[in-house]
Amino acid sequence: MNPRALSFRPVALFAVAAMTSVCAVVPVYDHELAVGPTTASLRQWGLNVILVDDGSGPACAEELRRIAAADSSVHLIRLAENQGKGAAVMAGLQAAAQVGFTHALQIDADGQHDCGDVPKLLAAAIAEPRALICGRPLFDASIPRHRLYLRYLTHVMVWLNTLSFDIPDSMCGLRVYPLSVVLPAIVADPPGKRMDFDVEVLVRLHWAGVPMRWMPTRVRYAVNGVSHFRLVRDNWLITVMHTKLFFGMLRRAPLMIVRRLRAARSTTSRVAT
Repeated sequence: MNPRALSFRPVALFAVAAMTSVCAVVPVYDHELAVGPTTASLRQWGLNVILVDDGSGPACAEELRRIAAADSSVHLIRLAENQGKGAAVMAGLQAAAQVGFTHALQIDADGQHDCGDVPKLLAAAIAEPRALICGRPLFDASIPRHRLYLRYLTHVMVWLNTLSFDIPDSMCGLRVYPLSVVLPAIVADPPGKRMDFDVEVLVRLHWAGVPMRWMPTRVRYAVNGVSHFRLVRDNWLITVMHTKLFFGMLRRAPLMIVRRLRAARSTTSRVAT
């Protein structure tokens, strides 16, 4: 479905945020069992929801049509073929901006994110409307050990590619994007379209000096959950991404170092006064 056909009207989030309108963007690929409860939880917080069907099979496609038909505040965009999580998120962000939303909450369809933490991310976005509000995951015992260890490999590469520890976790898919800041950056330098998107977009926004705030959020892996992470393909894409970002960091390193030195001097001056 053409994102230009979106028909719901953005509304301000809470009375104190008349200039801030937020919707939820949910990339979906064959999560027909989990997407309904996830959407219902988001609607409980008064959010309009954009479901982006990333070329799902018949069962999920039918469930998404049912959900959208039952609630005028839920809209469905369907990509003709599977393009990857990043492509689905970017399509949703663009659609949200076309309708007039100022911010978009990205959340996974599979239910691993705790929707009870959504209000505090929204409140942070209202407090700092030009900041990117990111979830910092709190894992329980359900996370597979190998996935936890692999996350730390990515953390190390992100710290290297930003010359900082400013990004404590780049892989959590629960975020609030300020669309006026994020979309121009995505258009100017498109990030990866698959599982590499979440990491790459944060690094590039950090390079651009976009402020980021981190909110602890509970993450739980379902015992029989559906994962679309492909071990060989996605690890290869992530390796290529880190390599590309590394050489991008080398080109930007002098400016990044100068920026950090200025920030340190500014902090020292404020403390002294």
